[in-house]
Amino acid sequence: MTEYDPWSPEFVAHPYDAYERLRKEAPVSFHEPTGQWLVARYADVSALLRDRRLGRTYTHRFSHQEFGRPEPDPAYEPFNTLNEHGLLDLEGADHGRIRRLVSKAFTPRTVEELRPTVARLAGELVDGLVRDGGGDLITAVAEPLPVAVIAELLGVPEADRGLLRPWSADITAMFELSPEPEVARRAVAASIEFSEYLRELIRQRRAEPGADLISGLVRAADGDDALTEQEMVSTCVLLLNAGHEATVNTTGNGWWSLFRNEGELARLRGSVDELLPTAVEELMRYDTPLQMFERWVLDDIEVGGVTVPRGAEVALLFGSANRDPERFTGPDRLDVGRTDNPHITFGAGIHFCLGAPLARLELIESYGALLRRAPALRLVREPDWRPGYVIRGLAELVVEA
Repeated sequence: MTEYDPWSPEFVAHPYDAYERLRKEAPVSFHEPTGQWLVARYADVSALLRDRRLGRTYTHRFSHQEFGRPEPDPAYEPFNTLNEHGLLDLEGADHGRIRRLVSKAFTPRTVEELRPTVARLAGELVDGLVRDGGGDLITAVAEPLPVAVIAELLGVPEADRGLLRPWSADITAMFELSPEPEVARRAVAASIEFSEYLRELIRQRRAEPGADLISGLVRAADGDDALTEQEMVSTCVLLLNAGHEATVNTTGNGWWSLFRNEGELARLRGSVDELLPTAVEELMRYDTPLQMFERWVLDDIEVGGVTVPRGAEVALLFGSANRDPERFTGPDRLDVGRTDNPHITFGAGIHFCLGAPLARLELIESYGALLRRAPALRLVREPDWRPGYVIRGLAELVVEA
């Protein structure tokens, strides 16, 4: 049985046996190679996501020295500055202030107004795949759809959208465990370039505001909430990164799951309108795109009878929690009609994914277009996984249409 080893290609390809062992034998355990406390069971992961004794950062309460952590490497300053001012890593009042502003763009009503645009884009991409007789589903459909949608929402000109995915890939690679120096170098370079691009776009929106989210943030920066320019830049980068990475991987991972479960794929094709909403939720649970979410322990806590000390880092194993038999009936079985499905793919607590409604819309329209417009879609060859474990996805998914 594969052991927990986030650098192992075998583990990345199929981590679920290792998760099963952790849940049974060591649901809360210290993992020496990563220096993290692994938390494997659904109940514990769900509770800790809501526990304010943990945080995405600790600098709102402690200095690095007080927390027993080294000072950040100055060479990584552009990446660290970009990351530390984003919504995902902020805590307390700053988090609440920015979340209130950005959440206006992701209300159910606002997202529903995007449905015709998302449906049109998904249909055009799938029609292109069909005309070509197939191709790589990742590059043909999974990637361009969410990039186009979030770029449209933010107001990034269409001519510039080809820049976004490479920048995003280089930045998010730093969220993997122990990234190599070359990965860090590319992330720093992408952070500088992406930030400079957005600062220029912000300047343009100050001069000529529109109806897009960047213009809205510019207006907010001049009001009582007073966003700094760095907060605007970091927020936009986070929205662009988080706004498509998970959707891309849920599309690729999900179709790979369907191809391996032909009975469920046939069932879904036979009842698209009825089963599509539950199928999307099940595919997010069954092969979770974000396998692990890290948090710092700000005060000593007890988890499953184990004391985890202040200063520790916990790895909340989403992929394991979403396969926990204590919460899900037959968790290793793909069931596109599953209704009791409180998966934690979008997280929980104050850092619950702000873009979850938009991600669901994109996935429903993407899967719907493929199921309806490419009913004979079939896999050409077994795919390979990208090296990353934290943000886990396929390198490609070659299909015939």
